[in-house]
Amino acid sequence: MPFSILRLPFRRRVKTTQKIFLMQQLRIMTKAGVPLTSALKTLQAQAAGRRLRIILTDVTGRIEKGETLAHALSIYTTDFGELMVNMIAAGEASGRLEEVLGQIYIQMKKDHEIVSRVRGALMYPAIVVLAMIGIGTGMIVFVIPKLTEIFKESNIELPLPTRILIATSDFVINNGLLVGLGAVAIVALFIWTIHRPKGRYVWHWFLLKIPIVGAIIRKINLARFARTTSSFLKTDIPIVKTLITTAHVLGNVHYQNALISASERIVKGITLEEALHPYPNLFNATIMQMIAVGEQSGSLDDILAEAAEFYETEVSQTMTTLPSLLEPILMVLLGVGVGGMAVAIILPLYTLTEAF
Repeated sequence: MPFSILRLPFRRRVKTTQKIFLMQQLRIMTKAGVPLTSALKTLQAQAAGRRLRIILTDVTGRIEKGETLAHALSIYTTDFGELMVNMIAAGEASGRLEEVLGQIYIQMKKDHEIVSRVRGALMYPAIVVLAMIGIGTGMIVFVIPKLTEIFKESNIELPLPTRILIATSDFVINNGLLVGLGAVAIVALFIWTIHRPKGRYVWHWFLLKIPIVGAIIRKINLARFARTTSSFLKTDIPIVKTLITTAHVLGNVHYQNALISASERIVKGITLEEALHPYPNLFNATIMQMIAVGEQSGSLDDILAEAAEFYETEVSQTMTTLPSLLEPILMVLLGVGVGGMAVAIILPLYTLTEAF
């Protein structure tokens, strides 16, 4: 293992934006005729992250010793991904490295845009949910105990909602540490479960079944499938290897399994459309028809590129409207929570006024 690898800060990987900039600049310099080692040295000097600078220094040294760019990057697959390494290897083998670097740049840029839009769209709902949890916790810990003293001194029979609210408040206050540890344990158990093979399988299946979320996940995975497969096919990588590598790019385990199974069927001599036919819930009629047309016309890479543009646009539009779709639901949930607490507090106060 090279000494430079041992000095790498393992907890920090190369950022996606840094990789996009690297591919863009490397393509421009390659197109301009700048030698690969000179280009890498220039990019190493301009690199914003320490990890990327160390990697580029090591990669440049390996290339100067006779290794290919793909082979030099292969030991950093955790940073750059199997997709990039395989595409660069194909580009070097075919003498089309410049074109391949452009394909990688477009692939990573589009994928980064999708992820950024999803994160941006989910930011507002996340803030509202955190606010709901904060308000509820504050009411239970600080407000309810003060009202409880009033209710106890009045010696009146409390309504059921009020008794439930007081019991919850007393339990949280008296067992705060236990409640906190329990919440952490539940979250940790959930995270551990969904990272296990069976748990991830069930969790991803559940996400696909949620009305709005499922449609978004399908579009994102179809966009990645179409974009990645198109990029591979443009670099003349065999379809079987393309599907296997693309499977690792997709985020949903059901799409991963479908592509791996499809690659095994294609080996037997069937077309891609026939290999994906058993998965109508994952690959809809639109993408299947486009694949069939692309295979019949011999332009599958171009057709898939157009399909990727279509689904990427769909995801962008959905993410733009998602906050407005979720806002009524969140407001209803917030209203139910706050209204429930208000009713539980007001009912005994109303009884107190009648007693006096």
